[in-house]
Amino acid sequence: MTVPAFFVTATGTDIGKTFVTSGLVRRLRAKGIAATALKPVVSGIDLEDAASLAASDPAQLLSAMGRPVTPAEVARISPHRYAAPLSPDMAAAREGRPLDVDGMIEWCREKAAFAAAPLFVEGVGGAMVPLDDSRTVLDWMVALDLPLLLVTGSYLGTLSHTLTALDVLARRELRVAAIAVSATPGATVPLAETLTTLARFAPGIPLTAIPRVEWVEEADAAFDALLAALGL
Repeated sequence: MTVPAFFVTATGTDIGKTFVTSGLVRRLRAKGIAATALKPVVSGIDLEDAASLAASDPAQLLSAMGRPVTPAEVARISPHRYAAPLSPDMAAAREGRPLDVDGMIEWCREKAAFAAAPLFVEGVGGAMVPLDDSRTVLDWMVALDLPLLLVTGSYLGTLSHTLTALDVLARRELRVAAIAVSATPGATVPLAETLTTLARFAPGIPLTAIPRVEWVEEADAAFDALLAALGL
């Protein structure tokens, strides 16, 4: 039986990819399923700084998996790390350490091939963020050819950003398994209206609203609905 694997991407940076991925992993774990989340590339992290480590995306993913947040554990799920909070190509240029995109893709393939439980590969930034001088996250997704979970927000402008992303993904023949609309704090657009409009333009793709709440357990029903949309 093939173990399901998904690539989690977004319409931009700070949309809620890690919040959503962590929530899915946490809910699967609560059901007795030891799902794994990977963040192969991460910028804006310093393993030698405790505050930076604790606030990082890998830390959130490790916590959801019930694993300790240590430099060694972060390195296991995030092998490519950069200190500057910039796109990978810019951060890598500052450090004189180009990202080995081909090696990273092969690493992801191996993890997916040997996964014993559902696997989530979380991208970096939005779907078109540059990885090196010529390739973007889109090229990474095409190479892996995993079903996608597209995370978008509810801010004013998200409709254009989401539909643009969907068009780009469709042109590269990538399958979007589900869309998670992560509520944007302080958004002036009602979340329900955002979902209604997106549903008209994305027929056949399950849409799930994910509330951004102080206590993540309050979003359990939404995460369970998203898991169902993904067939998990």
